[in-house]
Amino acid sequence: MVHNGSMDVPEISVEWYDDVVDAAARSPEPVQWFVGHATEGVILLLGVLLLMAALSRRGGGPHDRALALIAPVPPLLAYVGSEWFKTVVDEDRPCRTIGRAIIAGACPPPGDWSFPSNHATVAGALAVTTLLLSRRLGLIALPLAALGAFSRVFVGVHYPHDVVAGVLFGALVAVVATPLLARPTAEVLRRRAGRADSPVPKLASRSRP
Repeated sequence: MVHNGSMDVPEISVEWYDDVVDAAARSPEPVQWFVGHATEGVILLLGVLLLMAALSRRGGGPHDRALALIAPVPPLLAYVGSEWFKTVVDEDRPCRTIGRAIIAGACPPPGDWSFPSNHATVAGALAVTTLLLSRRLGLIALPLAALGAFSRVFVGVHYPHDVVAGVLFGALVAVVATPLLARPTAEVLRRRAGRADSPVPKLASRSRP
């Protein structure tokens, strides 16, 4: 173990970080440019895929419409949870403790902790939520999430265990929160639809004297 902040970093994670960052430094500039931009661009692409998956559910029944409505919530919950974990763990960034040259250009400032990776957490939550809404789009989102997570190590700002934990945490939040939120939302939609379909009672006609 390597002591880092309040967390002991596994030595294998440090070794893999060194290997990935060394490979990144030796890679051609077009590869560095692509992965450096993918680290942010993948999140945007995953957001678009989630939106497409949600829109595909809007024309269905109450459960489908509920899934469309709550789709943004699991990734948001995952992000909030990852921010809380960061304040508990206080693991410093490898680009500060190890001091390697990184493709990111600048290491995040002190206090912007490393474990877990926010990018990886949100990517995992977006991908799994998309998969729960649309199998076809989800199978596109999953490898994109893996690329986004790996890119955080490639550019030098996270250890491998940071991104693995982030993806798994985001996926777990999506798997648990999506059905939990969809059920009561669907029930509310059913009740509203039932009230809208119920006939309006007619006023009794008053008899003329």
